[in-house]
Amino acid sequence: MKIKITNLSKAYKRGFNVLKDINLELESPSMIGLVGPNGAGKTTLMKLLVSQLLPSEGNIMIDGMELYKNEKYLKQRLGYLPQEFGLYEELTVYQFLDYMAALKGIKENRKDFIKKCIVITSLEDKQDIKIRTLSGGQKQRVGIAQALLSSPELFIVDEPTVGLDPEERIKFRNLFSKNASSKLVILSTHIIDDVESICNRLIVMSKGRILFDGTPSQLIKSAQGHVAKIELHSSSEELVEKNFKITSRVIVPNGLSYRIVGEDLPASSEFITPSLEDAYIYCIMEGDMA
Repeated sequence: MKIKITNLSKAYKRGFNVLKDINLELESPSMIGLVGPNGAGKTTLMKLLVSQLLPSEGNIMIDGMELYKNEKYLKQRLGYLPQEFGLYEELTVYQFLDYMAALKGIKENRKDFIKKCIVITSLEDKQDIKIRTLSGGQKQRVGIAQALLSSPELFIVDEPTVGLDPEERIKFRNLFSKNASSKLVILSTHIIDDVESICNRLIVMSKGRILFDGTPSQLIKSAQGHVAKIELHSSSEELVEKNFKITSRVIVPNGLSYRIVGEDLPASSEFITPSLEDAYIYCIMEGDMA
C-alpha cells in the first residue's frame, strides 16, 4: 500500500490551522512512529487518513486513487484504533468482536478471523468475559483485536499506550512490530519509548507542521553537540534554563548533576551522546523557534 499526502492543511473555526502544508509519502512494509507533543496535530492527521475529516486544502492519494472518492477501498484495507474508542461493555469479548466483524462485512471464515485476533492479543482466557469487567490494558487489547479483524494492509493506532503500565506497553509494542512485516503501520504517540525500539521511520510534528522525517539514528545524529551534562557542587545552587532545557536533575555526592539540551550550552558543559528522547526534545525546540 502507498499513501501520498500533498499540501495538506486543516483549519477549524476562525481560521485556526491545526495542520499546515503537510507533504508525506508512506509505503508498506513500514513501521512509522508519528510523534509530537499534545496538540501537535497528530490525531487530526490520523482522522484525515481514515476519512473521518475532510481537509481544508490539499489531497491524499491511496494506491494512486483519491482517498475521499474511494472510501470503500480504504475501509476494506484499514485497521484503526482511535485515541478514544467505544466498547459495548455488556457484551463479552467474543460477542463484541463478532459484532464488529459483521459491521466490517466479514462473512466467510468469520469465526476463524475472530479466533486468530483473540490469540494475537492474548485474550483467550477473557473471550467469554463481559468487557465491563476488564482492566484498562485488557480493553485496549480488545480495541487492537477489532482493528486487526480484517487482516488490514493499513494499521493505524492513535495514542494506544496512554495510562498503561510498562509491561502492557511492551506487549503492545511487540504486537505492533509483528504486524509491520507486511503492512503499513502508523503509531501515533507522544511517548518516545513506544517508538524507539520498533520504528524504522520517525515523523516529528509540532504545531501542525512536520519538523523531521527520517530514521531514529538520523534524528539522534542531528542532536550531536547539543546535549550535555553539567554539575553544580552546591546543593543550594540551581541551574537556570536559558537557551536550553533541563531534561534531568539528579542528586550526586558533590551536589547536583543536570542533563541539558539546547543550541547554546554553558561553557562548563560536558558534551554527551544524545538519546532519542534528547534528539526529539532538541528537534521540538528548534522547530518552535523557527
